[in-house]
Amino acid sequence: MEQSVKEAAEDTNTPGRMPLNAGDTGYGAVPGLGLSGSAGASESAQLLMPEPEPAQNWRPLKMDELEAVAGGPGWRRVRCYLVLLFWLSWVAMLATSITIVATSPRPVVTPLRWWQKSIFYQLQPDLLMEQQNEGSGGINALCEQLPYLRSLGIGTLILKGLFDKEASLLNVTAASEKFGTLAHIQHLLAESNKAGLKLVLDFCDLDAAGSADEPANISASHALRFWLEQGVAGFAICDTDAAYSEKTLLEWRGVFKEFSRQEEERILVVKQTQDVLSPLNNITLVDVVMRSILPPSHHLLSAEEVAEAIETHLQTREDDIWPSWTVGGKASHDLRKLLLVLMMTLPGSPAVQYDQDIGQTKNSSLKAGSSHHNESDDRTEKKNSSAVALFTSLSRSRAREEALLYGSFTFLPFNSSSNSTQDSASSPPILAFLRSWGCVQFLILLNVGPEPHALDPAWAPSLPKAGVFVTSTGMDRLGSMTLGTLELRPHEAIVIKLFKPGSYS
Repeated sequence: MEQSVKEAAEDTNTPGRMPLNAGDTGYGAVPGLGLSGSAGASESAQLLMPEPEPAQNWRPLKMDELEAVAGGPGWRRVRCYLVLLFWLSWVAMLATSITIVATSPRPVVTPLRWWQKSIFYQLQPDLLMEQQNEGSGGINALCEQLPYLRSLGIGTLILKGLFDKEASLLNVTAASEKFGTLAHIQHLLAESNKAGLKLVLDFCDLDAAGSADEPANISASHALRFWLEQGVAGFAICDTDAAYSEKTLLEWRGVFKEFSRQEEERILVVKQTQDVLSPLNNITLVDVVMRSILPPSHHLLSAEEVAEAIETHLQTREDDIWPSWTVGGKASHDLRKLLLVLMMTLPGSPAVQYDQDIGQTKNSSLKAGSSHHNESDDRTEKKNSSAVALFTSLSRSRAREEALLYGSFTFLPFNSSSNSTQDSASSPPILAFLRSWGCVQFLILLNVGPEPHALDPAWAPSLPKAGVFVTSTGMDRLGSMTLGTLELRPHEAIVIKLFKPGSYS
């Protein structure tokens, strides 16, 4: 043991050998953390990895600390700038909106008079009483129908054939014997006023001008005053009558002013029987001009003749005097509903002729409950119900839609592609026009021909492609639609309210 220690000591003194306790010399020494005193201490300290700093514990500011920070002058300045910017932006947007609204073109609302908003119903009482074999006879049969006619949306009755053709205006108080006495006509006037219906007497083809050799104390003005005192809303004459002259009409206008008040204004209707209405220097002497869509004829007009007549009126329209449209000529039963849609959607006041399908619905419902009810009555009742539904739909749409009352009118040239197997050139084309008021547009499509037609996708590219059905002759078009997929059936008329995608006007 002593020998080993001695050898080790010798070895340390021997040159070229590393002593065992070389740590004091700095070679390979790794002193503990925080030790110093040798050169190796600095080297050993650089070899150690520093411990990570403890993570800071973030916490939200307390109320008092937040108030202290937010109350600084810098933040107050920033807040003032933000509030000022907000109000300047709001004022700028408001000014821009007002400028857009003020400079945008808006349709001018023209207040309509009562006859411009009304639906005229031309009725010949003797025809009505011939159809009614039940209930009261005479003119009382018409009085029973007045509330029903008013419920359909009719506003004015034009009574035709109430006086004999031989009568002049000076003795029109002597009515035709088939209508009873003057008291019966006065009763009719009272009942019509009670039902909310205005009544216009048709003096067409009567001697309504009077003659120069009549007694001075009896004049045409005297007869007019008599009927106006009874509550008559106006009179109708033909453009071929002697009363259609400026001298006579000026005298009549003076009488009207004596009885005219707001919503009670008396009117004069002129029935145009000639191709061109004779001009008047003072067009204010006439309130309404009743024009026929179809030319007079003794035979049923073909589909081509009907389409030509309709297209002529759609392309050439006169806006000097308020028009009232009636069918006039004879058309097939298949086209009656189409012509009704046309009259109710054209600018002006429609003048619907007495229609048994509409006028007899009330009695048909009574017959349905009788013991003699059969299959023929079922078909008649179904047809009448469809006619009444179409008429009511059109009258209600016209009453609530400004575009159909006083909107602008635009005739639309049409190109169509036929889906039928026959040659499309032999079938009349589709007729179309647009009624617009502001951003609301109504498209009316008329297929007069006996063949179905599909719309050309390239037709009227400026129109909105989507819309909703308002009504149709078949009363079976419901819901939304697109023009590109629409196909019109034979003898069909459709009313569509167009709208842009995403709008709900």
